[in-house]
Amino acid sequence: MPTTDPLSTNTARNILTGLRAIMATRGNAQIKLNKVVNTIAKAVSSEVCSIYLRRDGVLELFATRGLNAEAVHVTKLAMGEGLTGYIAKNVETLNLDEAASHPDFQYRPETGEEKFHSFAGVPIIRNQQAIGVLCAQHVEPRRYSEVEIEAFQTAAMVLSELITSAELVDDNLAEETASLDNGANRLSGLQLVKGKASGHAVFHQPRVKIEHTVAEDTEAERHRVYSAFDKMRDQIDQMTSQAEFGVGGEHEEVLETYKMFAYDEGWSRRINEAIDSGLTAEAAIERVQQHTRMRMRQIDDPLLAERMHDLEDLANRLLRIVSGQMGTAAKMGLRQDTILIARNLGPAELLEYDRRRLKGVVLEEGSLTAHVTIIARAMGIPILGQVKNIRQVVREDDHLLLNVDENVVFVRPGPSVEEAFDAQLELSQKKRAAYSELRDKEAITKDGVRIMVNINAGLRDDLALLNLTGADGIGLFRTEFQFLVAATMPGRAGQTRFYRDVLDAAGEKPVIFRTIDIGGDKPLPYFQTSDSREDNPAMGWRAIRIGLERDALMKVQARALIEAAAGRKLNVMFPMVAEPWEFDQAKAVFESQRAYLCGQKKRLPSQIRYGAMLEVPALAECLDLLANRLDFLSIGTNDLTQFLFAADRSNPKLAERFDWMSPAILRFLSRASENAARFEIPLGVCGEMGGRPLDALALLGLGIRNLSITPASVGPIKAMVRSLDLGQAKREIAAILKEAPDEPRLRLEQWANQHNVDLD
Repeated sequence: MPTTDPLSTNTARNILTGLRAIMATRGNAQIKLNKVVNTIAKAVSSEVCSIYLRRDGVLELFATRGLNAEAVHVTKLAMGEGLTGYIAKNVETLNLDEAASHPDFQYRPETGEEKFHSFAGVPIIRNQQAIGVLCAQHVEPRRYSEVEIEAFQTAAMVLSELITSAELVDDNLAEETASLDNGANRLSGLQLVKGKASGHAVFHQPRVKIEHTVAEDTEAERHRVYSAFDKMRDQIDQMTSQAEFGVGGEHEEVLETYKMFAYDEGWSRRINEAIDSGLTAEAAIERVQQHTRMRMRQIDDPLLAERMHDLEDLANRLLRIVSGQMGTAAKMGLRQDTILIARNLGPAELLEYDRRRLKGVVLEEGSLTAHVTIIARAMGIPILGQVKNIRQVVREDDHLLLNVDENVVFVRPGPSVEEAFDAQLELSQKKRAAYSELRDKEAITKDGVRIMVNINAGLRDDLALLNLTGADGIGLFRTEFQFLVAATMPGRAGQTRFYRDVLDAAGEKPVIFRTIDIGGDKPLPYFQTSDSREDNPAMGWRAIRIGLERDALMKVQARALIEAAAGRKLNVMFPMVAEPWEFDQAKAVFESQRAYLCGQKKRLPSQIRYGAMLEVPALAECLDLLANRLDFLSIGTNDLTQFLFAADRSNPKLAERFDWMSPAILRFLSRASENAARFEIPLGVCGEMGGRPLDALALLGLGIRNLSITPASVGPIKAMVRSLDLGQAKREIAAILKEAPDEPRLRLEQWANQHNVDLD
């Protein structure tokens, strides 16, 4: 791991060398702090360097170079007051070219700071709390460089050790949290993964305490980090290879992305540079982690922000390994039904827990697009996110009732709350039992219309769910998942075996294979899909566009699918088709491979049916041109919705902004359904919309008769279908399309309740 930024390393090393010399001298703490501010100011050529320490609940100016000396021990700020108070309260770094532009700016005349414009400050942290703030100021408006900020963070880490050993701050800071009471409490949050659970509170992990920050032997610290990286990567490899889920899909991509971070050389190089500056292995990891947190707060892209969360999760894991403090709740084992409490959680950390005991998760942070949310959904574990102050209100082993369906968690609930919760839980269990009884029953409406209910799949583990749910077939097999979980490009022989296994497992039930859909939010680490970074990857070089450009990739997959389906019917679907010529070219690739195999006297499929996904709105305008060549059409409602509304579905700010029941979506789907019927093109839906009972009801009313959904949704959708009079539903949907009410979802829900349609 070579050093690539000598300026950063030398600046931090110079500060550390100076601080080490100061710490080794005799004298009281005040004299040492006075020397510290001079050393830091000189190292970064700053006109002002100041240290504020937290005493008696306020921040007190303890030492300064550049401000009025008379202000020392006189200037005091409350937590959250001014820029310094903001840093301490939020445990956050600030870097401003004009301090007065910040909304929390306050001027203190006794300091003489009116002539200074630029401001930078970093928290001095101990046990996850700010025990002080290190600040720098400059006359000229300028932002401090990243090198200087990293140097400040390094100095703050060493200062933390000096300040604590000198007992300069409040003794009770570690315990200075909101007082705990013994009474019942009700906390609200954000629904991440639906479900209900009862269990006892267990905190995910204690924070690793870094006792020593300055290294005695740099090479020894470097060796410790090398060894910790090797051990961490072995753990990640083992977990990702052994992870098994009853409901498969997007989580496999998440785990592979997480694994890529574990092997990221840039991350390990930055830690190595911090060691070069003179920090211990633990302090180096923490310094890089602090810098990562600062970058996270500056990122607006939700996907990048979630990836930074993954990196912080890995840093916590690495820190525990290198320090030998591996005592997470997962390692110690769960003794009873558990609701896990954490600030945040990484996907690999969740996988470490005993699924028999882990009943739910409550997070102080978390988001709908977080990787841990995707993994938990696959595991069937409810998660409530963004529950503020949960770790201050809940104690270890408290009894919790988690009801994510209603966005609440009850802490130390009373008898009446428990009784009501138990009744709800019993009702949910009865519903699940009723869904199981529908496994062998067909989805037929009350007026005799047969609805095909298929599942979406993509992994070998998904195949068992075909019979377990009683689904009619696999309406969408995502072939790219095999590529996403592989370390290298899967070869033709391996693909052939895999596709043959899928068809064998399905038996007489149909399987629709979607050709590889990579690019956008599904990049392959070993396959470059674009020459430059795309600003809008979801609308860029992905799916069939890549397949037609890199036709060798599609040719290999085509031959593998054709050979695997020998003697059987093969259904092939092309993703993201926008114009007829794209479908024609993709079909030509398959036909050329069929001709080649025929010439080789290979056994061929009994029939190849070619279909397309309607997710690019442009295709809907060309169905008449494809009518004689298209064997089936499947609407992908997830991408279709984001393209219709120009709303990235991965952005949490937009995730719930546009409703599938809006007139725009329903009218578009209605026209597509009418045109497909006119041109006699079999039509289905393979998006998430089809897996929600009320939304699926609307689809049926629009003429859709074929749904492909997540396995967990099969039971609820069958129950809805069997309770529905489709003729009446069609009339109500037609009225909604014509009248365009302000709240079409509410209107359809009221209609369904009046007609006893099962929507639970």
